[in-house]
Amino acid sequence: MTRWIIVLIAPLLMAAANVDYANRQLADPAQEEAAQALMRELRCLTCAGQAIAESEADMAGDMRHLVRTRIAAGEEPEEIRAWLVQRYGGAVTYRPVASDPISWPLYAAPILVLLAGFWFVRRRFKRGGGE
Repeated sequence: MTRWIIVLIAPLLMAAANVDYANRQLADPAQEEAAQALMRELRCLTCAGQAIAESEADMAGDMRHLVRTRIAAGEEPEEIRAWLVQRYGGAVTYRPVASDPISWPLYAAPILVLLAGFWFVRRRFKRGGGE
């Protein structure tokens, strides 16, 4: 009988312990603020458009724990961001990385559209102003 009680209660205790590690705050308020700022800029990869600071997904909890652990170890937020981008790609951050070759079309497209618009308007007015 006692064994069945342990078998039924053990998963509940494990689940409670598992949830706590992801939300445990750092003792130093400055480090916790740096961790919170970084967590607001990192995207949860399993949630649609949520930062890891807000997400309840397991992966977001793991990432929050990782950010806090690395900040407590003395790493700078930019180093942590660079490591996460290297590991998960540019989609992990809300700030696109300009050096990422995939992001260049995002920067070039508006400029090209603007230049094409100027070219079209100039060409139209050179012909005589249209009908």
